[in-house]
Amino acid sequence: MNDLTLSPIAIIHTPYKEKFSVPRQPNLVEDGVGIVELLPPYNSPEAVRGLEQFSHLWLIFQFDQIQQGKWQPTVRPPRLGGNQRVGVFASRATHRPNPLGLSKVELRQVECINGNVFLHLGAVDLVDGTPIFDIKPYIAYADSEPNAQSSFAQEKPLAKLTVEFTEQAKSAVKKREEKRPHLSRFIRQVLEQDPRPAYQQDKPSDRIYGMSLYEFNIKWKLKAGTIDCVEVINIEFCG
Repeated sequence: MNDLTLSPIAIIHTPYKEKFSVPRQPNLVEDGVGIVELLPPYNSPEAVRGLEQFSHLWLIFQFDQIQQGKWQPTVRPPRLGGNQRVGVFASRATHRPNPLGLSKVELRQVECINGNVFLHLGAVDLVDGTPIFDIKPYIAYADSEPNAQSSFAQEKPLAKLTVEFTEQAKSAVKKREEKRPHLSRFIRQVLEQDPRPAYQQDKPSDRIYGMSLYEFNIKWKLKAGTIDCVEVINIEFCG
C-alpha cells in the first residue's frame, strides 16, 4: 500500500491555547466554542453549499502537538484512573500510529464573508490552531446508536472538583466581563473536569498550576486541606 500525504483544508480557532486545558470530549464545557476557518483553495462558498442544513459535523484533525512516532500498543485512559491499560485502538488516546482524531461538533452558523468561509461551532475539544483534514456532515440515522456500548466511557463524566475564586481572581474576571461575559463559568467548567494527569488526581498538593485560556493565564491550586476543591488564585492578562 502507498503512503498518503494529507494537507489541511482548515484550521480551528478555540479558547484552548495548550492541550493541558482541553476537555477530554466535546460538550463538557459549554463556553469552549470554536470557529473553523477554511484555507485556500477550499475557502469557497461552493464547498460548503448546503452545509447549514446540518446541525452537527464530524471533524477529522491532526494531533499536531504530539511527538510523532511515539506510540505504544497499550495506553492508560484517564477515565480508568490512569492505572489500567487498554489497547490503543480501544481508546481515544492522542499518541497513535497516525496522529489523527475525530470529533463530533455542533454547527451553529456558516459564514461566508470577504472571500473567507467560517464555520461557527458549539463546544469543542481541540487546541487553538489544530489542522483540520476533512469535514463531514453528521447523519443522524446512520451515525447515532442510542443503545451502543462504550466500555469504560458509557456515561458523561461527572464534575470531579469544586471550584472557588479568590477575591483577586473575582476582581480580574470583573475587569474583563464586558469582552468575556461568561469567563468565570468557562474557567469553572474547565477546572471541574480536573485537567491534571490522572496520577496527580485525588492527592493533596500545594502546587500552583497554570493554564492558558483565551488571552489569559489562569493560576489555580488545590484549596488547603482538600483534594477535591480548587481555588482560582489569579487571572493574568497576556495580551
